[in-house]
Amino acid sequence: MGSRVIMWNLLGVDAFMLLLLFSWVFSALASVSYDHKAIAVNGQKRILISGSIHYPRSTPEMWPGLIQNAKEGGLDVIQTYVFWNGHEPSPGKYYFEDRYDLVKFIKLVQQAGLYVHLRIGPYICAEWNFGGFPVWLKYVPGIAFRTDNEPFKAAMQKFTEKIVSIMKEEKLFETQGGPIIMSQIENEFGPVEWEIGEPGKAYTKWAAQMAVGLNTGVPWIMCKQEDAPDPIIDTCNGFYCENFKPNKVYKPKMWTEAWTGWYTEFGGPIPNRPAEDLAFSVARFIQNGGSFINYYMYHGGTNFGRTAGGPFIATSYDYNAPIDEFGLPREPKWGHLRDLHRAIKLCEPALVSVDPTVTSLGNNQEAHVFKTKSGTCSAFLANYDTKYSVKVTFGNAPYDLPPWSISILPDCKTAVYNTARIGAQSSQMKMLPVNSALTWQSYNEETASSSGDDSITVDGLWEQVNVTRDSTDYLWYMTDVNIDLNEGFLKNRQSPLLTIFSAGHALHVFVNGQLSGTVYGGLDNPKLTFSNNVKLTVGINKISLLSVAVGLPNVGLHFETWNAGVLGPVTLKGLNEGTRDLSRQKWSYKIGLKGEALSLHTISGSTSVEWVEGSLLAKKQPLTWYKTTFNAPAGNDPLALDMSGMGKGQIWINGQSIGRHWPGYIAHGGCGDCNYAGTYNDKKCRTNCGEPSQRWYHVPRSWLNPSGNLLVVFEEWGGDTTGISLAKRTTGSVCADIYEGQPTLGNWNVLTSGKVSRPKAHLWCPPGQKISQIKFASYGLPQGTCGSFREGSCHAHKSYDAPQRNCIGKQSCSVAVATEVFGGDPCPSNMKKLSVEAVCS
Repeated sequence: MGSRVIMWNLLGVDAFMLLLLFSWVFSALASVSYDHKAIAVNGQKRILISGSIHYPRSTPEMWPGLIQNAKEGGLDVIQTYVFWNGHEPSPGKYYFEDRYDLVKFIKLVQQAGLYVHLRIGPYICAEWNFGGFPVWLKYVPGIAFRTDNEPFKAAMQKFTEKIVSIMKEEKLFETQGGPIIMSQIENEFGPVEWEIGEPGKAYTKWAAQMAVGLNTGVPWIMCKQEDAPDPIIDTCNGFYCENFKPNKVYKPKMWTEAWTGWYTEFGGPIPNRPAEDLAFSVARFIQNGGSFINYYMYHGGTNFGRTAGGPFIATSYDYNAPIDEFGLPREPKWGHLRDLHRAIKLCEPALVSVDPTVTSLGNNQEAHVFKTKSGTCSAFLANYDTKYSVKVTFGNAPYDLPPWSISILPDCKTAVYNTARIGAQSSQMKMLPVNSALTWQSYNEETASSSGDDSITVDGLWEQVNVTRDSTDYLWYMTDVNIDLNEGFLKNRQSPLLTIFSAGHALHVFVNGQLSGTVYGGLDNPKLTFSNNVKLTVGINKISLLSVAVGLPNVGLHFETWNAGVLGPVTLKGLNEGTRDLSRQKWSYKIGLKGEALSLHTISGSTSVEWVEGSLLAKKQPLTWYKTTFNAPAGNDPLALDMSGMGKGQIWINGQSIGRHWPGYIAHGGCGDCNYAGTYNDKKCRTNCGEPSQRWYHVPRSWLNPSGNLLVVFEEWGGDTTGISLAKRTTGSVCADIYEGQPTLGNWNVLTSGKVSRPKAHLWCPPGQKISQIKFASYGLPQGTCGSFREGSCHAHKSYDAPQRNCIGKQSCSVAVATEVFGGDPCPSNMKKLSVEAVCS
């Protein structure tokens, strides 16, 4: 871009920002720059494909495989947040080890030949506990989060400088020879700024100047920030971003979060985003001039420990991502996007050189053509209709466009890819039990008493996080209720009504040591009310309330001020005096559980109490600890615990926290058929209604010993441990669903010469497995999807012959999708396809 154009667009920008912008765009020393078309690395403009992989949501042993799968999926960049509360759990005490070894993670990305986009934030949202902020930050005197507040800005700047200094010391910025090509300051602050007003705008400007002043040598971005000051690039987040435009014409069009699905909440169904729609949204963004796309998430992973935010965010953060929670490619999404990326890369020379020319091909059809002066030409043919396929003419040639799809023509002639025609293999995954004969022992957690040395007694009700500092999910509220001999309810046998209002998130009510009831909230409304008649006796009655947090909020205006716990009022109705307000009387508090204080989840701590087993084993009792040991199963398949039959609580293996389990929270909402065509949202294409929101809990292989692994479960509600088993995640069957004449990239070497191959159905099983059976095969008009294929009105009788001949006993195989392969055309004048399902064993 010429300097005059930039100068014209910089009129009115203050001198400080103007100088910084010129130092970026024109400095011969800078190795990462940008113009309106793209990010340029060492002078080469690129269409960059990125994916989010969060290092704490997996283990260091998983990182190389995740990164390699991302590379093979066609990614150029790995994007990650930086997790402040993981790195600075207490003020000035830093932690960069194990799952929080950020430097190791970035160096592994570099070794794989990929770039890094480091989203420092340090506010991250991310469905992570407290949005990534350490809880101690809430108690800095005079602080207010994410606004023009000096205590907050000082703490934020200190941590940001800490991260940048570590990156510089390790020479990890691209200008130092490292992989980091850009960084992010703040995160989705625009909507918050709009609500705050002028202090928010001042904070935005301060954050931008602070970040750029750190002199990293690479661009900074702000997502969802329309007023991002120069030279910060503003970017888009969402399910779709094709109409997004940066706030200055000389900035590239970037999509920092293309949502691959949605998070799972306890109490909600599992969201799924069809691969066809995700590919369509990406192709549409690129055809409209986009040059950077990041999948959020590419691997979602697991909210180990108590890291899930929300509240009510599930332990699984699978996100329906191209790589599933366990580190395995999710097919066909992973493969379909891989093919999309390869098609886009073939268009890269034209995409980074010119803006598209857009022409109409029909009522809901368009052609976006990128043609350079040298004659290089690439085209995207789009059909926005959600119901009908159309045949369009482009360049004097016909092209078939399915509903809600885009075809990519790298040479403006040959359609090598269509977003609605999946050429990649599909997989049916299964959880295969490998250890269900577990011998359990139990220990009953004590109902807290106000007479303990570790309790605090004060007047009135206290907010939960102010007391616990989020060191535990649990806080006991305890008080006494004195019942006089003359109370009328004792004679008429009408139990008084105990009513408790709580800010959430769950509550267990005990009266004289007996459970009187349990209530809990949800993501939409964490507040709750308990209102039950309770049995009281003459004299002193012990009221013990176990308040349970399920993750601190991670998003919302000044979410640091949101409350949890029993805030009242707490009343007792039906006494001679009428209604007694218990809220203002003396309450005692006890932080956490006795089992937590004894570290029952660890090998050493578990020996400190007497456990019972056999006929004495506690069954379906609330507040119970369970433990067992097991040997690690052979092989490398990912592992998970099936927690069917349990209610709510937490899980540990060898002292490591798997996270919160809550299979007792059944998914409510709408589930049903899923059509890829049409605008997607998180309420569309959901599954698991009427079932536990999360049944399976990821067990990292690296946390296991060959034998004698300690599994500890704390159960709040009361569950049946006979339903717990260890299972391995493996491929049950693989499928192909290929149309004749379908655009295909075929052989990549042949492709670059402009040729394409005849479509083939490719099938392969994971290493160690072979195709043992062709479960289904139909060439014609088969119906259904992988795992539920069925013959349609047209079926070639020799459909099974070629798949059985080519595939049985092999790890991988292919079958050409052509009439002669199946003994002739079963229905002339129809576009046919081949659907195959093969069993891996």
